[in-house]
Amino acid sequence: MKSYNKIIDLSHHNGAVDFHKVKAAGINGVILRTGFGISSPKQRDRRFEEYYEKAKAAGLYVGAYHYSYAKNTEGAVREAEFMLEIIKGKSFELPVYGDFEEQGMLPKDVCTGMVKAFCDRLEAAGAWVGVYSYDTFFKDNLTDDIPKRYTAWVARVENIFPKCVHADDVGIWQYSWKGKIGGISGDVDMDFCFRDFPGLIKKANKNSF
Repeated sequence: MKSYNKIIDLSHHNGAVDFHKVKAAGINGVILRTGFGISSPKQRDRRFEEYYEKAKAAGLYVGAYHYSYAKNTEGAVREAEFMLEIIKGKSFELPVYGDFEEQGMLPKDVCTGMVKAFCDRLEAAGAWVGVYSYDTFFKDNLTDDIPKRYTAWVARVENIFPKCVHADDVGIWQYSWKGKIGGISGDVDMDFCFRDFPGLIKKANKNSF
């Protein structure tokens, strides 16, 4: 598969980042954590605003993700509202994602309903939205239509291409949690992007374009 862009994803755990060095290292874009759970000042990622401004200034494509703790559709909608609150007024060349990992013990119908509720709320606000999770979550906890209906960002960090999502439906593959990139101290999550999201998103006038 053709990889359009090399991507990393970041949260405040990555500390201070020199985004110009990141770009010089061959990285095309970053997906930044907005926060986690429902609305609370303590649950905003404390480096999101800084990372967003500095990544844009360095000429990197930017996307976002929100870490979900929802257990039902009502909670998922509240989390989507919180993400919208955080990203208001910002534009994203890469999709915005709901990060669903905590729900692995919940039934497939419950997980599918939550993902749809989260994504539909973001779509209603004009976002190009997707779902992040580990490979088997898509098979065990979501119906087959989800990675076709919304952009799938799939984690399979053993450097093995995802097996549980059809290759044509993998928009981004997170292939490592232990990358080394100039401008960042310590390990960093590494991703391959297989679609021209900047072109698609701008053409569709999504994500505030």
